[in-house]
Amino acid sequence: MNKKKIFNDPIYGLIRFPFDVIYEITDHPYFQRLRRISQQALSHLVYPGALHTRFQHALGATHLMCKAIDTLKSKGILISDEEFEAVCIAILLHDVGHGPFSHALEHTIADVHHEHISLVIMKKIAAELGRDFSLAFDIFTGKYHRPFLHQLVSGHVDVDRMDYLTRDSFFSGVAEGIIGYDRIITMMNVVDDHLVIEEKGIYSIEKFLMARRLMYWQVYLHKTVISAEIMLIAVLKRARHLTLSGIQIPSSPELNYFLGLQGEGINYLEDPAFLQNFVRLDDIDILWLMKNSVDHEDQIFSALCKNLLDRKLLKVKIKNEESYADFSSLRAQFQEKYHLNDEETKLFFTEKKEVIYPYDLKSDELKILLKSGKISPYSALNPYLNKSPEERTFYSTKEETI
Repeated sequence: MNKKKIFNDPIYGLIRFPFDVIYEITDHPYFQRLRRISQQALSHLVYPGALHTRFQHALGATHLMCKAIDTLKSKGILISDEEFEAVCIAILLHDVGHGPFSHALEHTIADVHHEHISLVIMKKIAAELGRDFSLAFDIFTGKYHRPFLHQLVSGHVDVDRMDYLTRDSFFSGVAEGIIGYDRIITMMNVVDDHLVIEEKGIYSIEKFLMARRLMYWQVYLHKTVISAEIMLIAVLKRARHLTLSGIQIPSSPELNYFLGLQGEGINYLEDPAFLQNFVRLDDIDILWLMKNSVDHEDQIFSALCKNLLDRKLLKVKIKNEESYADFSSLRAQFQEKYHLNDEETKLFFTEKKEVIYPYDLKSDELKILLKSGKISPYSALNPYLNKSPEERTFYSTKEETI
């Protein structure tokens, strides 16, 4: 019944998948929840079109995975139907563990990495569908004996990155993120069960890495986007402080659960209540909290919520001697004016350091298959990798914030 189901994707057009289980997963409530998880958090406050979701990204990445596997099979790489299905499941569910606003609140909602939550949810979906996802688990975690399948899910040039760069560029309108994903996939090959890129594709790889770097600086780490995300984190921190202090705030039961979490180093994934509440949590919970807290009795909390909803964001200044002096002076004046302690003041004044390396030399290197048949690490062919400036930035409240 599901074999003829087609998704109309704004990037790739009409797409469909070769396995019934993919449609069973997409219909599952845990996956449908991704429709309510924004892909780019608060980037839409700078790029109004960036309102796409993790649901769209997961389908797009799975579509690219199908193209990649078909390409490798056409080159004589033996890939069984079981492996093909499993790697599609792995990429489809790779982000199912994301919480509200994706990376922006990843360690604020609970100090657990989204990939660890993804694995737990994958196991839960498998049990509820009566399916065996053990091969997909091994590929997802990198334990399978054919590493190239994991590298397609999570590697230097994986289908996850290819889709989010293409998709985020499309919806944000930032042309610098456009990559030649079709050519990169066409240039993929496998040697000794490791993913390699044929030498003819090296310039496409350089373009890919440059596009990723530009997207980080221009979109993901845009100073105004970071300003908004700092405020979002401050909202949750203040909400947790009020909750733990016994002060009532307008919040959903599942969000209340997470606001009540305390302690570090706790293995939350062993608590059944964690998963039960997590799979019911999405962006709507956070937005509802803020909308209903603009007139809260706690002035700090109400100010943070109202200013973020009204896009009255923190001011941004690149760190230098002059800006540090201004920052310190404004912070002291603000703290004294509103009689705040140091922790409360940090909700309105903070410093961030951002460094983006487009290529991680410490991890398993991307391999290039030369025309001679030899394999070369990409870093040996490009001596200018990992040259990235460090930027320190101050974020401070505007006057009369509270």
